[in-house]
Amino acid sequence: MIAAVESAAAGALPREAVNAKLVSLISTGAVALGILLSGFVIREPAPYEIYMAGLIAVWALFGLGISRSVAPLLALLVVFNIGGMISMTQMEDLASTPLYIAVSLFLAFTAVFFAAVTEAQPGLYRVIFVSYVIAAVATSTLGVLGYFHAFPGADMFTRYERAAGAFQDPNVFGPFLTLPGVWLLHRLMTGRVKNMPLYALPLLVIVAGIFFSFSRGAWGLFAVSSILLVFGLFLQTNSGLFRLRIVIMAIAVLALLVLGVLVILQIPSVADLFTTRAQLLQDYDSARLGRFARYTIGFQMAMEHPLGIGPLVFGLLYGEDTHDIWLKALLDYGWLGFAAYVTMIVWTVAGGFRILFRDRPWQPYLLCAYVTLLGHIGLGTVIDTDHWRHFYLLVGLIWGAMALEARHQRALAGRDQERPRRSGWLPGQAA
Repeated sequence: MIAAVESAAAGALPREAVNAKLVSLISTGAVALGILLSGFVIREPAPYEIYMAGLIAVWALFGLGISRSVAPLLALLVVFNIGGMISMTQMEDLASTPLYIAVSLFLAFTAVFFAAVTEAQPGLYRVIFVSYVIAAVATSTLGVLGYFHAFPGADMFTRYERAAGAFQDPNVFGPFLTLPGVWLLHRLMTGRVKNMPLYALPLLVIVAGIFFSFSRGAWGLFAVSSILLVFGLFLQTNSGLFRLRIVIMAIAVLALLVLGVLVILQIPSVADLFTTRAQLLQDYDSARLGRFARYTIGFQMAMEHPLGIGPLVFGLLYGEDTHDIWLKALLDYGWLGFAAYVTMIVWTVAGGFRILFRDRPWQPYLLCAYVTLLGHIGLGTVIDTDHWRHFYLLVGLIWGAMALEARHQRALAGRDQERPRRSGWLPGQAA
């Protein structure tokens, strides 16, 4: 009898280990597929929304834990959307507004989901970034091929004669490519020399996609994020040799980019569109009811309507949306939503910066996500980002790292308290 019990116990452990490994593989594949789908948003609802809604629901059923470190993010994003629901009460005709708020709430849940799963499984950081690079290279390739009309029907991957990849808008397509581009740049600067071609080739494809999107916001976002990355790498090391390598690599990459742009500009059609798009002010910026004039009008309206005027109403009144995430938060989500959004952004920036240079396995991913998020925050002053899927991914990645750090610190504190007990000495006793 005893032998039978021992035999059963011996067989149970491998079975449990196999089951755990299987669950880990399934969860890893599920997250990877979700990230891959994020690069293909030609129509809405996109496959990403449908898939992620199901994935979050299934994961919740099987134990998606929201730790106390991630709970504030959930609370702030829910309050942000409650502000949008309250703002809806100011509308005479709701039209498609409930769907808009439903999408906002869903995207908020994706941020919480990514924070929770990366806290539970730190190894998912690498899976997410690798999957993101694959999606970015694929959609960027489609955008570039579409721009040059490389095959019949390629026009579906362009908008306004600009590369859009598998996106509806070049101004979203370009920023989507920034995080994988920044991560590849990080790997190029810090990885082994023999692996450089593995990072350089996909980086070239992604940069081409950003360039041919002819999005001024995307150009600026990638430039600012890359500069912040180089600065961050420079600060995190005390090695003079490594700093020299960073400087040399940065100069080399910049020289290659400039050379590539100069070669591309030899194509007349590219040069003409580049000259037009590179101007700081476009007609729709400085017109009588252009972007900047709408800022003033919108701010005045926000001060008179603390509950907001209703999601998307401003665009119906003036023909164009606010193109400013702060103003959009005020008008579409009311003062309550605005306060929650600002608090979430400040908390994310402050919490991420506090742990930015700590030597952790997930630090490279945190650094890339952090500098890219800073760029998006700046970009939000000239465009609406409240429905950008990858923006919520960035937020989730940073909160996941914050939660991991909090758990790491609790583990250290627990070990520090355990040592005196093991040695027979308790705090407060005389040595």
